[in-house]
Formats: sequence, structure tokens, C-alpha cells
Amino acid sequence: MIGGSNTTARIGFYLVPQFSMIAFSSAIEPLRMANQLSGQELYNWSMISSDGAPVACSNGISIAVDHAAGGHTNYDAVFVCSGINIHRIDDIPAIQWLKQLEKAGVTLGAVCTGTYLLAKAELLNDNRCTIHWENLASTREQFPHLVISAELFEIDKDRYTCAGGTAPMDMLLCEIREKHGAELATRISEQFMCERIRDQNDRQRVPLTQRIGASQPKLAEAVSLMEANIEEPMTLDELSHHVGLSRRQLERLFQRYLHCVPTRYYLELRLERARQLLLQTSMPIVDIALACGFISAPHFSKCYRDTFSIPPRDERRRAAGLLNDTPVTKASRAG
Repeated sequence: MIGGSNTTARIGFYLVPQFSMIAFSSAIEPLRMANQLSGQELYNWSMISSDGAPVACSNGISIAVDHAAGGHTNYDAVFVCSGINIHRIDDIPAIQWLKQLEKAGVTLGAVCTGTYLLAKAELLNDNRCTIHWENLASTREQFPHLVISAELFEIDKDRYTCAGGTAPMDMLLCEIREKHGAELATRISEQFMCERIRDQNDRQRVPLTQRIGASQPKLAEAVSLMEANIEEPMTLDELSHHVGLSRRQLERLFQRYLHCVPTRYYLELRLERARQLLLQTSMPIVDIALACGFISAPHFSKCYRDTFSIPPRDERRRAAGLLNDTPVTKASRAG
């Protein structure tokens, strides 16, 4: 639990440029509502930036902060709030400050991609952690020694990490439930019209079975096999054998429910993974190609350009030059 049971918990939110507004709001609003419904100051909070100046989130809105990072360690917990392009932010002062906080016994947490900064500061080496699903592959590539799960959130000793979106609300509601009781947490959930408080084992992404219905377990199994075998793709014959269907049966399932042939679906999975690595890491393009199951960099570049209408090298350059660049929309699947 954060802070003592009979004291006001002091929470700091360290705002990284282009942080996610929805993730930040989802973290702070349960604390506000806990105070409002209990009639007590169970939590107080401060906003922090690297230099004390306001910080713009990814939607362009700027948030004023209470102070700059540095010598301030008078917190029970500090959460790093970030969002897009976290891999391009070289925030050495923040890393030094986070290490000071650890030495002072402050609980450390992260929302959305804030996990990346904690990992870079080597503050997650002995803890399970998680990060937004879109950053899972690149973070695992960059920090292979860490245990990075795909769970909605992870609370491991004095480390709190969660995916973006509304996941911080679930993590903080679980913290409030643990510290102040289930009744208060449930009332907060009702105020925000949340159907239920999700636990850390809930999935970040909507499972395929929910999108296509639970009546197609063979299709879901085939897609799971594809997702688990990106670097060394399975052949269609191997997939058919593992799920116990003929090639024709498997092709019909993909056409009916996913509107493409299995090979096209598999290719787009690999290209999506490649795009994450391309935009979120500094891995050489040839290494990305191999990591995503392509036989060569030229073959990868052709497939990438055919799908995203831009060569991978040009997309990386454009992203580096235009920090607010809008992601390219995936081309429509072809049968």
C-alpha cells in the first residue's frame, strides 16, 4: 500500500512531454473522488516537470506543475506519466531524480509508457512490470532482462506499472480498495460509471474471441500461434496441422471472420510488429526485418511500402523530424 494507513498519502505525478491525458486523468481522478466520497484528505498530489515549466500532453493541452524535479523527495509515491515518443526523450535529470526517490524509500510507478523511463533508470530490475501493448515488443527488445508482462497493470512490491488508457483507474481503484476498503472503491467506480473494477490479470486488448465470438476456437488458436511466432513464421500447413484443420477449412475461417487469407493476416501482424520496432527503437532495419520473419531487408522494405505506402527508412526519418506526425493508416486488407 502507498503511505501509512492513517495518514494522507502524498502522490507526485512526473509529467513527461507528450504524456497521455486520458492515462493521467485516469490516475488522478480516483484519488480526487476518494477524498470527496470519504470526506477526508486520503490523498494529496502534486504535478512535477523536469524544469518546473508547464508540460504539453499529446493532445496539445498544457498542464501547469507545482515544482521541478530535483531535491523534492517528500512523497509516498511518484508516478511517471508519459505517452508517445518516450523512446526519443533523453531525460537524464529525471532518471537521476528517480534514483534519489528510490534511495529515499519512495514507491515508484508508471502509467502508459512511463515504464520505459523507470526501466532506463534501472529501477525495475527486480520487479514484474507492464507497459502499453503497443510498446511491449520494443521495450522487451530494449530491456531483455526485465520481466515485462502484457497484463493490465502490475503491482510488485513498491513498483506500480500499468498500460495506458483507463488502466490507471483500475490500478488505483485496487490500491484504494486494499487500503480503504471495497465499499469506497465500489462507490468511486459507480461515480465514474465503470461496470466493474478490473484486476491486473485482465487483458489490455480485446481478445479475438470477443470480436468474432467464442464459437470459433480454431480461428482464435491459429491467430494466437501467429502472434507467438513472429520471428520464425509458421507455414500455412504447420498452422493447419496444429489447429487440426485442413488448409481450405482454415482459409475459409479467415475469409469469413477476418476478411482476408491467413497469409495476408500473418504478414500484417509481422509488419505491425516491425512498425513498432521501427518507430520505438533504434534497431537497424535489417535487424528489424529478421526479428519479424523477413528473409532480407529489401524484401521487408517492399512489403512495408506496399502496406504503409512509405519505405521503412523514410518512415523512421519522417517520425524523427516530425514529433507530432500522425501514424500512417494501415492499408485495407486484400484477399
